[in-house]
Amino acid sequence: MGRFAKILYGVTKPNGGGKSERLLIVLKNKHCYHKCLWEMKSVGLQPVKKLFGIHAVCCHVPEGADLFELQRHGMVKRIERDVKVKLHQESQPVISSQTTPWGIRRIRANEVWNDTTGRRVKVAVLDTGISDHTDLKVAGRHSTINQKQALDPNGHGTHVAGTIAALNNTFGVVGVAPNVSLYAVKAFQKNGSAFLSDIIEGITWCIRNGMQVINMSFGMSQRSESLHEVIQRAFRNGIVMVASAGNDGPNNQRLDYPALFSETIAVAAAAKGEGIANFSSRGEGIDVSAPGVGILSTVGTNRYQEKSGTSMAAPHVTGTAALLLSLRPSLTTDEIKSILRSTATPISGYSQREQGSGIINAERAVNSLR
Repeated sequence: MGRFAKILYGVTKPNGGGKSERLLIVLKNKHCYHKCLWEMKSVGLQPVKKLFGIHAVCCHVPEGADLFELQRHGMVKRIERDVKVKLHQESQPVISSQTTPWGIRRIRANEVWNDTTGRRVKVAVLDTGISDHTDLKVAGRHSTINQKQALDPNGHGTHVAGTIAALNNTFGVVGVAPNVSLYAVKAFQKNGSAFLSDIIEGITWCIRNGMQVINMSFGMSQRSESLHEVIQRAFRNGIVMVASAGNDGPNNQRLDYPALFSETIAVAAAAKGEGIANFSSRGEGIDVSAPGVGILSTVGTNRYQEKSGTSMAAPHVTGTAALLLSLRPSLTTDEIKSILRSTATPISGYSQREQGSGIINAERAVNSLR
């Protein structure tokens, strides 16, 4: 038995029925990662999840286990708790309607559909999945939880998807970019929570499968270097990542992660009037705002519902990024962020810490490419 396997075996050994937690053990390089897997196998240990993208394994350990020796081992880069991450949403009553939602009109996306509808752009919704819905066309599905349960039992992911890509037909609602290639990447469970490792695996899948835009309508208060590492990798691969700022309102003057990472486009929520929603998080790092209150979109099987949250604001930006990429595929992530910020409409009476550069304007953004 190798020293690493001996240490890991001692750490993961059950403590007689007590509580356990999940750890991300990040190895220093590919060689250490494969050596870790080999040593684990030699002592009969099976990781909960393998994360080759960041050279990490996820393991169950008893709560309060002594990690000192494991952290000091030469193969280990860092250890993080596999925390749970929350969605950014506020639910509203069910409403059925056939309309162009106010948010789509507010950002003037409907004014550019003669020029661009997002065709051929691969957009991933990293969320609770996407339900079978006659107003949505899903090009592909992946689940980091259970491939047999790739649909959406929660409704959040389907709602986000509708704002991005609901079809421009004769019923229901229409999304910002109705002709994108829409992908459901399920990392969140029915209750709206996800392990950090499942999110990291989902982003890794997006990189490997050539996604061009990822919508991330979720957040966590603590910083994760493992999450940042995979986001940096996605950024280097030219993927536009749009993240909701959070729903902590004006009292907590800091955004959630991953919106706080500079590689993402951080989105605040605008109200129906000329202001920022009370629940929208404030702080350094907000790039732009988008409609996020009373947003009508798809849920469940062929139903529609209004929801509020920065979760609902982010997909307006995701769809607009797809409109730009469809017209000019060579745009970089930094160029798209710059276009969205420079063409946004500032909201009078609100600081940059509240609104970023203002509410996005899809028409002005698209026209800036002419």
